Amino acid sequence: MARIIAASIESRRSWHIVIVTVIILAVAFGAPLLVIVGLRPIQEALGTDRSVISLASSLVWIGNAVGGVAMGRLAVRIGASRTALLGTLGVAAGLALSSLGHVWSIYVGHGVLIGFFGLGALYAPLAIYVSYWFDRRRGTALALVASGQYVAGVFWPSFIEQGMARFGWQATMLAYAACVLAVMPLVFFLRPPPAIPSGAHGSGGPSAGGRVLGLRPNVVQGLLCFAGFFCCVPMALPASHLVAFCGDIGIPAAHGAAMLSLMLACAFVSRQFWGWVADRIGGLRTIVTGSLAQMITLSGFLMTRDETALFAVTAAFGLGFSGLIPSYWVAIRELFPPLEAAWRIPVALLCLMSGMSFGTWFGGLLYDLFLSYRVAFIAGVAFNAVNFVVILFLVMRDVRQRPPVLAAA
Repeated sequence: MARIIAASIESRRSWHIVIVTVIILAVAFGAPLLVIVGLRPIQEALGTDRSVISLASSLVWIGNAVGGVAMGRLAVRIGASRTALLGTLGVAAGLALSSLGHVWSIYVGHGVLIGFFGLGALYAPLAIYVSYWFDRRRGTALALVASGQYVAGVFWPSFIEQGMARFGWQATMLAYAACVLAVMPLVFFLRPPPAIPSGAHGSGGPSAGGRVLGLRPNVVQGLLCFAGFFCCVPMALPASHLVAFCGDIGIPAAHGAAMLSLMLACAFVSRQFWGWVADRIGGLRTIVTGSLAQMITLSGFLMTRDETALFAVTAAFGLGFSGLIPSYWVAIRELFPPLEAAWRIPVALLCLMSGMSFGTWFGGLLYDLFLSYRVAFIAGVAFNAVNFVVILFLVMRDVRQRPPVLAAA
């Protein structure tokens, strides 16, 4: 008997869209790195506490999260291309305002322009947009899109550190704003996604209004959001404080920036693996596996201050945590109807980015209180444990809801 192969919406253009999206995000996500790499010199120049400057990074994440909810709905009305155009302009304008050198200008530039109008119009809307181009390899595609952030982390920190050392942090911000504007024309390559053909792979999807994992849909959404917050608090600690942590223990800033690049390079490579895993075992199971890996590797920062060992711990952390955020997107697309993705993914991302925002600020606050990052890393492990328990509960619900496999007679 001939095998019937379901139609698919995937095509060569689908992957072209992914490549363009990754390039846009790889440049846009370099903007928040300027405050991360320049945390100590900006703090010294403005004569303030480290937590004050760390709050700028936090405002980027919360602005990105809140903006994603609003911009996800806007993208449905005006299209991903126009929304992405707004995003690139927002990031460039935010860097220009931040370069004025006042605490208020950094806060407004990062929270409102880079966060809300910039990354908020890029990250969640483009993830939703790309998900509509795929049905068979959605996990792999979304992992690539989410890796744009890590491409930025691999490529930009060393250049930023050298630029700040030679020209100062304000001039470097203005130069990077020009880089963002240079990739703006790529947004016009974003075409409307294809219609789902009849009989396409996964075209049916979950029905609207039905129970999810035996629970009400919004209960499951709420648990995913709660877990996502607790997942991203520990994720933010090395991502936002690694360079400063290295400087505090006598490791040169250039080596700290290289360590950050290594972490994000490992995250980029392993994120493709996690996407492949999500396509095979599903989003929830990938989250629970990645959560355990993140908790174990984060503990490594408590065990050593040796530079070589920290390079190894940082690489392991990058390998462990990288699959978490796109796996939430995959889980939502698997558990809920496709048309609900335009609001469910941004709402989940709001909680994920709120965790990043809180973790970034909380790490700086704990440092100011204890003059050490040790307590922050301990707190991160505790937050991670809560995430693991909640996701494990959902995985067990999923196991119980699956129909039994009948043995062949």
